[in-house]
Amino acid sequence: MNFNYKFLFFIVIISLSSCKNDQKKLPTDFPSTATVLKNDYAKGFEVTDFRLYKVLTIKSPWPNSEKTYNYALIQKNMLSKITLNANDFDGIITIPIEKIIVTSTTHIPSLELLNVEKTLVGFPETNFISSEKIRQLIDNGNVRELGKNESINTEILLETKPDLVVGFGIDGNNKAFETIKNSGIPVIYNGDWVENSPLAKAEWIKFFGILFNKEKDADSIFNSIEKNYLEAKSLALNVKNKPTILSGAMYKDIWYLPSGKSTEAQLLKDANTNYLWKDSEGSGSLQLSFESVFEKAKNADIWLSPSNYSSLEALKNANIHNTMFKAFQNKSIYSFTNTTGKTGGILYFELGMTRPDLVLKDLIKICHPELLEDYEPSFFKPLE
Repeated sequence: MNFNYKFLFFIVIISLSSCKNDQKKLPTDFPSTATVLKNDYAKGFEVTDFRLYKVLTIKSPWPNSEKTYNYALIQKNMLSKITLNANDFDGIITIPIEKIIVTSTTHIPSLELLNVEKTLVGFPETNFISSEKIRQLIDNGNVRELGKNESINTEILLETKPDLVVGFGIDGNNKAFETIKNSGIPVIYNGDWVENSPLAKAEWIKFFGILFNKEKDADSIFNSIEKNYLEAKSLALNVKNKPTILSGAMYKDIWYLPSGKSTEAQLLKDANTNYLWKDSEGSGSLQLSFESVFEKAKNADIWLSPSNYSSLEALKNANIHNTMFKAFQNKSIYSFTNTTGKTGGILYFELGMTRPDLVLKDLIKICHPELLEDYEPSFFKPLE
């Protein structure tokens, strides 16, 4: 990939075995003056301020993980004044970061919003990046191509001499990351995608804020996103008509669609729609037969995110039965697959997690167009 593509096309969360490795626990002799800087929504990371240094704790970086990671963050000007035991941490990181490698397109917007995109020195499968600023850096040779996320070219990566690698993993078993750590470069797993609400995922911009000494900037950016999101949600509450919603599509005889506790379902709820599977359990995806989906959604008003199909013709050719849905017949099908960057990267997979306020406005525009008459959608377009 980059990881996002197959993963988000079919909205499948795979439950994998939990990592049982020994965990680094915070020493009991840490100063009693420590302050935990709590988040409003995100549960996957936490920062503890010990005045002379901070500890970044990463919790559950992949589904069903029971492993917690602790990283000591030390300001460059404090290095000669602090002595920490490396065995107490999963990594000791000097901040602010000057050269970074990230491995998911979901990390890209935070760098750009914090104005630190020029610190990026490498990325796996750069063609998936849509950001115009970072595409320029790639074209100028400032960002190296690192191969595939599942098998990063560690030789090229080490040549870039990054201060930190921000990794993504679905089970923690990436041999390339172990090689990188053994070379003395810290690797932090970013678990933004595991969060269970749109605003929780967006709050991970604070994770990057702490690494670049831009905590106040990150707080301000997130507060603006939160405000915009909540205002859009409040606007949608004024409507009385809730269109019925179908989502997903067939893949190898299985229809994948968001479960009732997923972030996609949360967005549809906040857009004040009637998502037909809103009462289903689970936070990942449902895997259903065509027959069960058709029986429930044949008269759905709107069909959203039909996998990676980019046209009505492609959807018809994939399965002639797709034409039996009312939404197909009325051409009320909307997808983000046709909103791409210069090299074909899908913008939604890059920016959508950081900007759920824009995603919510897109959905409101589709489902209640009278509420946002002058709004131009950022991601979703009707299939032609």
